[in-house]
Amino acid sequence: MFDLLARLTESGPGTRLPPERQLAAQFGVSRNEIRKALARLELDGRLSREVGRGTFIRAPAEAATSNLDALRDSTSPRNAMEARLVLEPELASLAAVNATFKQIEGMRVLAQQMREAETWKDYETLDGRLHCLIAEATGNPLLSEIHRTVDDVRRAVVWRWLDTRPARPPQDYSSFAEHDVLIDAIEQRDRIGAMEAMRRHLRTTVDRLMGTQA
Repeated sequence: MFDLLARLTESGPGTRLPPERQLAAQFGVSRNEIRKALARLELDGRLSREVGRGTFIRAPAEAATSNLDALRDSTSPRNAMEARLVLEPELASLAAVNATFKQIEGMRVLAQQMREAETWKDYETLDGRLHCLIAEATGNPLLSEIHRTVDDVRRAVVWRWLDTRPARPPQDYSSFAEHDVLIDAIEQRDRIGAMEAMRRHLRTTVDRLMGTQA
């Protein structure tokens, strides 16, 4: 659900959302899933339903935004990757146990879309969705929420240096194959394999990021 929540709120505060039927068709999910996502966003204070006008995206609560902004400002790329290395291999291991067939198919779709990304920003957005979907696939809402916070900070930190790279990921970008190995392990219900695949992937990312920062 967290991937769907992120996609519903991509357009930013003040945006009026289309009707449920249109959203379901747009994201390829059932209206029931859309209703659940909208209910979650409303509970979090991120949606406003106005009689006669429609449903609008709201900014997160001011205090939460302030805390997140402070984290973004105080977190280095190394800090962000250390947090990911602690958290995400365990998430991948748990996803190997609990991921549904639909979630695994969603991972495959995102991995292919990353190969077709026209810009680094598009790639990073899709990469974030994949990792959030893996966190969701653990079946543990608390872990998913923790990961979402880490990912919010990670994206803010990473996007600061996107302009230093070529226009788009190269065709032989190592993360493409690394994602495939990771998803294969999750699909095969291989907890150890998924954990190790995620750890190798993140260590490669750390090496690449630190080299860029040098």
